[in-house]
Amino acid sequence: MKNYFFSLTDKPYPVFFLVAGPCVIENYDTTFLIAHSLKNISTRLNIPLIFKASFDKANRTSIQSYRGPGFDKGLSILDEIKKSLDIPVISDIHLPDQAEKAARILDVIQIPAFLCRQTDLILAACRTGLPVNIKKGQFLSPHDCRNILNKAKQTGNQHISITERGSSFGYNNLVVDFRSIPIIKQMGAPVIFDATHSVQLPGGAAEVSSGERQYVPVLAKAAIAAGADGIFIETHPEPEKALCDGPNSFPLNDMESLLSTLLSIKKAIG
Repeated sequence: MKNYFFSLTDKPYPVFFLVAGPCVIENYDTTFLIAHSLKNISTRLNIPLIFKASFDKANRTSIQSYRGPGFDKGLSILDEIKKSLDIPVISDIHLPDQAEKAARILDVIQIPAFLCRQTDLILAACRTGLPVNIKKGQFLSPHDCRNILNKAKQTGNQHISITERGSSFGYNNLVVDFRSIPIIKQMGAPVIFDATHSVQLPGGAAEVSSGERQYVPVLAKAAIAAGADGIFIETHPEPEKALCDGPNSFPLNDMESLLSTLLSIKKAIG
């Protein structure tokens, strides 16, 4: 797993790694279907895959929104998929005391954007020794990531990545400043670009967030051209029926075409 964050750019053929999966674990069958499809696509394209799915979406807009199966059941589903498909898995934690137990199953721990300044949470995740992906809060500048990285590296864990997912722009909107990718990379951290949350319209549909998934390919292509080391994409076979973040989820059937285009861009820029 550590090679995913640090060694890919040393390979003779330019490549990026992919963090992809559904926003949330809806059930075992749907999650397995998405994971199996992504493994097949990534194998054909020779793109390293880290399968992503959340066991709990603790920051949903509405109290009525579906959050996921919960910590124990969700990790059990991820563990079964990880073993049956032989793929690494990543998921979010929200509390420091979740870190050690989650680390027994996860290959990468993720810190949600809204919690990226929670010192105890970051330290607990990093002390597991696993690679940790910290999503840059939409309320932070890229330069603020230096403080996040300094916290993380106090533990001695050097395997930290930062995910850019857009910045708040007025109400219910996000924009992406692609200067953030080289700025954060200069801090010595691999940078992942979240192409789906960057097109989210937070709270844009009153009690739920909305999104503009049609712009996912545009932003993903720009991010690869700007030097992103990895691409984060939430995907679903039927985004309109997804239980979480459907409006900004990318159709599973379109993933291979998009990734092929991104590979061509990566190869062109060297």
